[in-house]
Amino acid sequence: MFKNLFGKKEVSVAAPMNGNLVQLSDVPDPVFNQKMMGDGIAIQPDDGKVVAPVDGEIIQIPETKHAIGLRTADGVEILIHIGLESVSLKGEGFTVKTEVGKSVSTGDELLEFDLEYVREHAADTVTPIVITNSQETEKTFVMTEEKSCKAAETVIITYK
Repeated sequence: MFKNLFGKKEVSVAAPMNGNLVQLSDVPDPVFNQKMMGDGIAIQPDDGKVVAPVDGEIIQIPETKHAIGLRTADGVEILIHIGLESVSLKGEGFTVKTEVGKSVSTGDELLEFDLEYVREHAADTVTPIVITNSQETEKTFVMTEEKSCKAAETVIITYK
């Protein structure tokens, strides 16, 4: 009974977009499938809307607008990387809806992208969601076994 009172609270990371879930090991890019950037999961997007998967702060938006980084209040850093080789698009097809330093809540709009444009011009539309500091923390991360996800609703990662 007291274990739950004093144990670590489980935290949920929601899907940042609608789509089908892909295990990171199945992403066709060694930087992601070998977890060089950290542990996580990926989504094959159904549309081009990206929302905050957690309450946190925006800590990174590259000039190329193809990714966004967030930090939770407990220090977990999450990278949403839209597509593979999408940095080569140089921001074309991406519209950022937030800014670095802004506090966001789960479900807040972060960016939009032209899914067809990314499909035609990037290597793949699969979108890794990576805990970039997963190897530097003592937290345990668990990826969902779900097959599809709904933005801001489906829990894709939990941790303690």
